Amino acid sequence: MTPIAAAFLPLTDAAPLIAARELGFARDEGVDLSLVRESSWASVRDRLIYKQVQAAHMLAPLAVAVSLGLSQHRAALVAPFVLSVNGNALTLAPDLAAALDPNPAARVADPVACAHDLAAAIGLHRRKPVIGVVHRFSSHALILRYWLGFAGVDADRDVNLRVLSPSLMVEALRGGEIDGFIAGEPWNSVAVAQGVGEIVALGAGIWARGVEKVLACRADWAEAHPDPLDRLLRALDRAAAWCDDAVNRDALATLLSRPDYIDQPVEHLLPALSERMTLVDGGTSTSAPDFLLFHRQAANFPWRSQALWIYSQMVRWHMIPPSAQAERAAADVFRSDLYRRALGAGGAVMPGASMKLEGSLAAPHGVGSRDGRLMLGPDLFFDGRVFDPSAISEYLAGFAP
Repeated sequence: MTPIAAAFLPLTDAAPLIAARELGFARDEGVDLSLVRESSWASVRDRLIYKQVQAAHMLAPLAVAVSLGLSQHRAALVAPFVLSVNGNALTLAPDLAAALDPNPAARVADPVACAHDLAAAIGLHRRKPVIGVVHRFSSHALILRYWLGFAGVDADRDVNLRVLSPSLMVEALRGGEIDGFIAGEPWNSVAVAQGVGEIVALGAGIWARGVEKVLACRADWAEAHPDPLDRLLRALDRAAAWCDDAVNRDALATLLSRPDYIDQPVEHLLPALSERMTLVDGGTSTSAPDFLLFHRQAANFPWRSQALWIYSQMVRWHMIPPSAQAERAAADVFRSDLYRRALGAGGAVMPGASMKLEGSLAAPHGVGSRDGRLMLGPDLFFDGRVFDPSAISEYLAGFAP
């Protein structure tokens, strides 16, 4: 058995790692997988960078940022496997949410109108709204900036973005320290159940196939240990498929609820897994298709074009100056070649390309793959823009300065 330690945060989207360990998928591949629970993304990052663990459940933009030297110590990271797609939401305090459409379902159904409503509410709020984000380099923060920017809100000028660990968001909202937060589940559902917040927007409504968490490893470890890495990816592939099967929903929620994992009641975990979100305390559940994907429709494939979309947003928000070197380095974090090496021999159906136009699919679409046709799901951005990874400068020029 090959020992591999992986750091994680108590979030619903850590499910593939947890299932790989607890259901024996890792053991079947000869991997003794141990999981190290952490309380912040900075701690997860540091454990990986300083070689205390070999792998990590990590925010996709954070893996890119570390490789680009934007987040503390620079280290070359690779992300050969996407653990989850989507799965986050924007939750606001009831007083701020009251300025939006009074119909909670209408808010999440129309992200364009909701963005404009929130832009107007920000200007009339009792203070500059404080919105909690889990990390500066998080998918959550980037899609929030993207969404607010559409409505003319500058996230660096018109709101205060405050970094908090996901598990601290609910108490900060209850105490009035923040006016809302964007985070992964189950913390939005916890805030709703406790009556301190209302869900007003879903990540999947902003970008229908937004890359969320990845399995990250140091590049030097991945290069030195190809066989253990391949075996870990095969275990995660089986685990992700199990997590995505509706038949296993209740069993997965029970597993995740354990004190050593998420330590939250099953009823707070089921909304994301069932894709039916309760938006306000006492309200009825609302259908949220593709709220969180673990495996289906190539969810685990590390598209280099998605890494480049992350890079484009870092350039847009002046986190890094544009350069050909940084662009290449960002794309190289998402290692589709390692994914193919690990899973190709087993006959897994996977894309034949490593890049695609992001935001171009309005409906499920069959694409060419090495072993037949593969269905990709809708991947639209809410504003209708399409990201061409070969024309990043032109893409960025289309946004208002």
